[in-house]
Amino acid sequence: MNFRLALDARLTYYTGGGIGNYIRHLAAELPALDPANDYFILHSRKARESLPMPPNAARVNCWTPSHHRYERAALAVELWPLGLDLLHSPDFVPPLDGRWRSLITVHDLTFLRYPQFLTPDSRRYYNEQIKAAVRRADAISADSFATRDDIVNLLGVPAEKIAVVHLAPDAAFAPVTAEAVATSLARHNLPRDYILFVGTLEPRKNVDGLLRAYATLPDAPPLALAGRPGWLFDETQTLISNLHLTDRVCLLQDFPSSDLPALYSGASVFILPSHYEGFGLPVLEAMACGTPTIIADRASLPEIAGDAALRIDPDDPASIANAIHTALTDSALRQSLVALGFEQVKRFSWRKTAEETMAVYRATLERSNVQTFKSRS
Repeated sequence: MNFRLALDARLTYYTGGGIGNYIRHLAAELPALDPANDYFILHSRKARESLPMPPNAARVNCWTPSHHRYERAALAVELWPLGLDLLHSPDFVPPLDGRWRSLITVHDLTFLRYPQFLTPDSRRYYNEQIKAAVRRADAISADSFATRDDIVNLLGVPAEKIAVVHLAPDAAFAPVTAEAVATSLARHNLPRDYILFVGTLEPRKNVDGLLRAYATLPDAPPLALAGRPGWLFDETQTLISNLHLTDRVCLLQDFPSSDLPALYSGASVFILPSHYEGFGLPVLEAMACGTPTIIADRASLPEIAGDAALRIDPDDPASIANAIHTALTDSALRQSLVALGFEQVKRFSWRKTAEETMAVYRATLERSNVQTFKSRS
């Protein structure tokens, strides 16, 4: 069965990060899986360059911006001439009436599970959109079983309507040479040993909890926080000062993503102590680079890391501090975490993500149960 598919990539003009990366990989991988289908990649009209995609995919410029209050109505009008069979909305905001079936991706439900971690405007927007979106969509994909369970429990969606499709680290994430690490350390003014956090510096990521735990480890190497400032970052800066950590914390905010493999490879330990993640891609990136990893025992993170990471209680600074100390000082454990991490990463690839997404497309078009093709194992 051949079909005409539109992948909504408009959001890549406004954001990078996890969702943008997810869209870019699908745009590149999907058309190559089944060249007989017709693929339309929706771009913002402001985007000068197209996403990398095979020649059998067509770019469609859309006037309707992402997250506009008239988006759902206006986009439906723009897409009407394409004669679509299926529309995939990776940011879970499908248009209104259309003569096509719809798949939405829900990456996480932070705004429902932990509303205090979002700005009031973000909470308002997502709360207005999500209930209508999951009701209207023919099928839903979730990045993790943890997110799927949230969709079922918080929104009352039948589990058989939701497919779990894991994400993956880019192929660039692998151990780099000592020379590349040395160049990275010099560029970012980092010492030979450091603890690494990667992610937006915002309350959901529990950066403040990490800082409080780190302050109890006076002999630990410097802590590098790599990511853009997020909501309430001013309060995080104040906390760094109040904890007298100004000389021990390195803020890496303006660097290309191509620097990340070297930053991971050079780190003594990587930690992601988030209160909530829909997936947690930095965990796999760190493991792929051979870095011992610590995760919060919350939401999707245990699912993604498996047995290849130390687990902490993100609400307990002592738990965080003890894990950091153990990961820094127990050489046998470090070697074990590195080996287990390399094995865990092998379970994930963007080609596998695309193949499973294609299976969801076909199940959606055939009106069958989209949950059946993947299990937790």
